[in-house]
Amino acid sequence: MTSKWTLLIFTLFFSLVMGEVETKCSHGYSEASEGCVDYDECDMMPDICGKHATCTNMEGSYSCQCTDGFGPSGKVTVGAPITCKDINECITNSNICGPNARCTNTISKYYCFCENGFNTSTGVKTFHYSDNVTCRDIDECQQDNICGLNASCLNTQGSFYCVCNSGFRLKSGKSNFTDDSEQCQDTCMIDKTICGNGTCYRGASGHYCACHAGFTNYGNVKSPCTELNCDMFKDVNNLRETLAIAQDYFMQLNKTCHKLTESENPKEMDGEDLLKGLMSTVDELLFSRALNGKKKISTFLDLMEHALRLIGSFLSTPVTKRSSNYTEMELLVEKGSVLPKGTRTLSSTHAQLDIDLEVAAGDPSHYPGFTTVSLLSYSNLEEYADGFFSAMKPDEKQSYKINSKVVTVTVSNRNTRHLKEPIILTLHHLEQLNETSHTCVFWDSSENEGTWSSHGCSVVESNLKHTVCSCNYLSSFAVLMALYEVENKFALQLITWVGLSLSLICLFICILTFSLIRSIQGPRTTIHLHLCISLFIAILIFLAGISQTENRVGCAVVAGMLHFFCQAVFCWMCLEGIQLFRMVVLVFNTNFKTLYMMAGGYGVPAVIVAISALVNAKGYGTEKYCWLNLESIWSFFGPACVIIFVNIFFFLITVWKLAQKFLSLNPDLDSLQKIKDYTITAVAQLYILLYCILRAMWIFISFQFEKGTVAISYLFTIFGSLQGVTLFVMHCLFSKQVRGEYERILSQICEPHKKTYSEGSKSTQNTRESHV
Repeated sequence: MTSKWTLLIFTLFFSLVMGEVETKCSHGYSEASEGCVDYDECDMMPDICGKHATCTNMEGSYSCQCTDGFGPSGKVTVGAPITCKDINECITNSNICGPNARCTNTISKYYCFCENGFNTSTGVKTFHYSDNVTCRDIDECQQDNICGLNASCLNTQGSFYCVCNSGFRLKSGKSNFTDDSEQCQDTCMIDKTICGNGTCYRGASGHYCACHAGFTNYGNVKSPCTELNCDMFKDVNNLRETLAIAQDYFMQLNKTCHKLTESENPKEMDGEDLLKGLMSTVDELLFSRALNGKKKISTFLDLMEHALRLIGSFLSTPVTKRSSNYTEMELLVEKGSVLPKGTRTLSSTHAQLDIDLEVAAGDPSHYPGFTTVSLLSYSNLEEYADGFFSAMKPDEKQSYKINSKVVTVTVSNRNTRHLKEPIILTLHHLEQLNETSHTCVFWDSSENEGTWSSHGCSVVESNLKHTVCSCNYLSSFAVLMALYEVENKFALQLITWVGLSLSLICLFICILTFSLIRSIQGPRTTIHLHLCISLFIAILIFLAGISQTENRVGCAVVAGMLHFFCQAVFCWMCLEGIQLFRMVVLVFNTNFKTLYMMAGGYGVPAVIVAISALVNAKGYGTEKYCWLNLESIWSFFGPACVIIFVNIFFFLITVWKLAQKFLSLNPDLDSLQKIKDYTITAVAQLYILLYCILRAMWIFISFQFEKGTVAISYLFTIFGSLQGVTLFVMHCLFSKQVRGEYERILSQICEPHKKTYSEGSKSTQNTRESHV
């Protein structure tokens, strides 16, 4: 009992003593004889910082730090333990091992090793960044027979691959291999169909194909042999009847075709020379205007497709562009054993083609080793091919006209009737007209000897400038625009007939006036007389024969006569303008000789018509009217425009001189009246000339390009049909001298009636007087 109390008292005493000591020294220090001194926590407690950490004693405290390869996971505090985790050097520094090496992380460390196909520069298996070790490529091809027989080894960085020697290939069809299980075998033995319709041989440069008779690979000896049917040129001997100009060239092309099928290994021919000859032949055909019929056009376009397909295989340049006076062409060639892919664009001034090369190449199993695409546009073929629309079905009061250049699209693929992907063809318009519908068409030579057809083609987009077509086969293409027949045609025809009939009556009166009244005879009257005669005959011919197109010869005669008398009207008007100029500007009362007037009034028109007929005899008569077609219209409007400019020139000078005389004259009534007559004549002459142009234009306005032009049609009809009435008013009723003669003639006709009436009245009066 006493010992327990003694221990309790000792403990209490010790606590009091220690409390007094602690209160004397700060935390981290202990009391010693010399005072408060630092005590080493790291020594007293070795694990005070935790795992993977080291302790460092500090004055009055301690600090913890992670060992190499570890890092703190949280905030580091002095005098407190720390949590350390492993650092992944492979992540923190991705290039720690250098190129062609891999990094592997371990607890507190990492090591590097080279990738497959590489060795270290020092021969060690693993290394660290500080070891200055690099990984170098191993050349596997130095190993003996690594690729086996009939193959060659090609080293790459870290690897290698094997390729078969020429004339050998892998049975799997791969281009290279690295596996020992693959073996290169004779190409001709693996694929019995590699040459198609030909025999396969193995040579120093690999396999080559010798084609059987009737087949060819166009000189590409590694390509399969395909059938080349030269029957496309079999009718070349008959071209003398249709296209005689082109016979020699296509006979040469026929021989070229047969050489390809007769030789087992034909040499490549000069495609540039063949193409140059083709372009020259086309120029001759289009210049000579020999394509004047749908059968000739069909023959021509078919031959062009066959020729371009044959020539394209011999061109070596990837892109060939050619242009001449009548053609423009771009031709694309892709050569190689691999089937080409992707879309290509070909263009010319008037067209653009977008086509998939897989469509152009055709069936891969019959791929001849090349792919060609050509776009050929003709400068004036639309003139000859217009009007052949038997396969089209227009709406009521609608017809068609070609409104683009004709283009031919050709590819090396011979099966182009049903393309798996359609081509996109953009054709620019020749005439930019509002509110006009357009149709995409192709030339179908198999129907009715040749016609334009819209089957299989559709319009993707159409605006004022161009139309975009989508077609699922290839041929020659164009764009048609719709023409709408003039509305109220009966009313217009009635106005035309009534107006022209009035003109005939007035012209007949003018002819009688100028030929029978002697007091007004003179050179000017002679000009007026023959002007009226020419216009009278022209109107009669127009009314009687303009629509008589059943007989082509008779229609051509009508067109020629109408052309002659219309030109005569222009020439007599020109003589009228010159005569006024001579009388007013040069010397009054200066006249032409009659012989010169006849030569100018009838001789010049005869020369114009003769030249026009010699240049284009078939230019007289169209399908609907006995008049000039578009090819010969220059012979009408050309001289007419010249005469208009000449008359305007003389008219302006004449009016200017007359105005001067008006200002300088004294009130001399006779001179004043004469100048007024000249002025009226000058104005009338120019006015009638413009009327004649309107009449001529009306001949071409029977069908309008747009709807909604009825008002214009009426204006052309009214103004054009009253030319004779205008001549009568201007040259007869406005002439004081002619009116005086009319009054004199009427008075002579009426005076006997007055006399008879007067005598009868007197007799009656006498009788009445006698009766009374």
